[in-house]
Amino acid sequence: MDRTVSVTQQGPRRHRASLAQLALLASLPFLGATALRAAPEPPPFPPPAEFRSLQLITQACSRENTAETCDKARSLADPLLDHPRLPASCKDTLWTIRQRSVVAASNSFERRETIDRAARSLTSVCRLQLPTAKPAADAAPRSKGGLNLINPNQN
Repeated sequence: MDRTVSVTQQGPRRHRASLAQLALLASLPFLGATALRAAPEPPPFPPPAEFRSLQLITQACSRENTAETCDKARSLADPLLDHPRLPASCKDTLWTIRQRSVVAASNSFERRETIDRAARSLTSVCRLQLPTAKPAADAAPRSKGGLNLINPNQN
């Protein structure tokens, strides 16, 4: 017994689908897969004060090299890594803070500089990017130069 269905009997192989595939597609509405479900609203963008607080604590970890400040910096950066609205560049900076903010035997310049660089870039990289406004399509075209004090189209 042939288990394939053809769109046209002489059609190419790419138009054939197995009965199991057709049955699966037909059963999707019964399985609860509705296309009209609204996507859940993403959580609000974190406020700038949260990034500023993390920046100060991260700089304290760099300077003091203590378990208290470094643990606090890691614990503040960790939940932000899973935030769906943060851009990848922000998450890269948060990852650096999370990985580098550990107590070291020697508080070397390289250690401090790596942590401080991530902390300094945090507030600029992790800010809300508002969409840029595009000019309206029905707006009158702008002149290429000059003062255009007199508009010949106005009466």
